Amino acid sequence: MSTSTSLPGPVQAGAPLLDPQGGIPAGPGAPSGRGRRSNPTPAGAGHPLTRSARYKLGNVLVTLILSLGAIVMLGPLIWTFSTSLKTHDAIFALPPQWIPDPVMWDNYLRVWSAGPLLSGIRNSLIVAGTVTVIGSITSSIAAFAFAKMRMPFKNAAFLMLLAGLMIPFPTIMIPQFMVFANIGWVDTLLPLIVPGLFGNIIMIFFLKQYLENVPDSIIEAAKLDGASYLQIFFRLIFPAIRPAMAAQFILWFMAVWNDYLAPIIYLNTPEKQTLQLVIASFNAQYASQTDYPLIMAASFIALLPVLIVFIVFQRQIIESVALTGGKG
Repeated sequence: MSTSTSLPGPVQAGAPLLDPQGGIPAGPGAPSGRGRRSNPTPAGAGHPLTRSARYKLGNVLVTLILSLGAIVMLGPLIWTFSTSLKTHDAIFALPPQWIPDPVMWDNYLRVWSAGPLLSGIRNSLIVAGTVTVIGSITSSIAAFAFAKMRMPFKNAAFLMLLAGLMIPFPTIMIPQFMVFANIGWVDTLLPLIVPGLFGNIIMIFFLKQYLENVPDSIIEAAKLDGASYLQIFFRLIFPAIRPAMAAQFILWFMAVWNDYLAPIIYLNTPEKQTLQLVIASFNAQYASQTDYPLIMAASFIALLPVLIVFIVFQRQIIESVALTGGKG
């Protein structure tokens, strides 16, 4: 009967083996599944590139992407400097000239007599320097008080400060203008300086979070040694938070230096205007005369103080970013 031939009998030597994947008996000439497992594929043999080659290729791609981003960001700055050295006709030349020919260094001499540029730089330095230097000290002291001192309603006061961040400046600029007008501060630098002397809320918040990582035992040990809070701050806390302060300092300096809205509200006399208002008056006066090299020369000069501050505090900024990344 056919049933006797379909039952599997004992496995004999040389009998065909079952395929482990599907149980289908392999033919005499088909490769064995055991044979495929006995010769495994080496790691990485299925990829055209080795691991080190893929690592190098990734570095090259990242470098290309970052270089492209740097070109996009530096392009306007390079074009500003290039335009400041061109003649009037070279500005509209096609194709555009990245390297001016001839180079007109006289544009940087004419700009000083074209408007009150020197007084604008002086006023901006007074406002930005006073606000950021004194304001950074008061902000760090306030952050130390919120982080390490025991005061009633400390958290409520801190939350009120943070709530102030949610109020945009255009909302309060008219009442603030009326207050400063009543005390005779309009057309002076005082409305731009005095509010900033009491600190910056963003800097206070950042430094407070930074100081949360300082152990309280250091503060308590200094108090047992007879040190006052100001001595603890200037001898222990200030050196520890200096990198974080440097990063916040330059950000604040840039914001005050480039501020346009507040100066245009309070300053009317050209000799009392800040640099941003002077450049705006250059744009209104000389753009109609297509004297763009003069405007670009003034704009490039306005960049130099911010660039100098960044170079001076470059090391502290990198340390601050490194410490923040390590803690994260």
